[in-house]
Amino acid sequence: MLENYAYWISTALLSLLYLVSVHLYVTKRDLVKQAQIALGYSADHLVPFMIVVKILGLVAILSRLSVPLSDFAYAGIFYHLILSGMAHLGVRNPKAAVPAVVGLVLLAISFATQNAARQVPSPYAPSLTQPIHQSFN
Repeated sequence: MLENYAYWISTALLSLLYLVSVHLYVTKRDLVKQAQIALGYSADHLVPFMIVVKILGLVAILSRLSVPLSDFAYAGIFYHLILSGMAHLGVRNPKAAVPAVVGLVLLAISFATQNAARQVPSPYAPSLTQPIHQSFN
């Protein structure tokens, strides 16, 4: 039961983090473009792409129409958060990396507890009720 709550709370908070990000990308375009340029990215093409990808990633995880697609979305979000945090650290702005770190924690909890909360289990998510050494056999 605790795993079920952990899944839904972490997934909801991760979704909120991503939806706030999408909201900022849409409503504060100029600010976001300046921030992307400061990180060394070409904002003209990256921002619209990230809006679509962030929404589709959340839809894949929340709808879970396909377990492999959901797992692929988890992987994509993982890489996005790692790269985002590293980009901010690379320009010596550690405070701006905090949302990425929070997102990584929420993502890890959501991924690790998804099998307890979903009907169709992911073959890649660990079973928290099974000892770790048995999950690799």
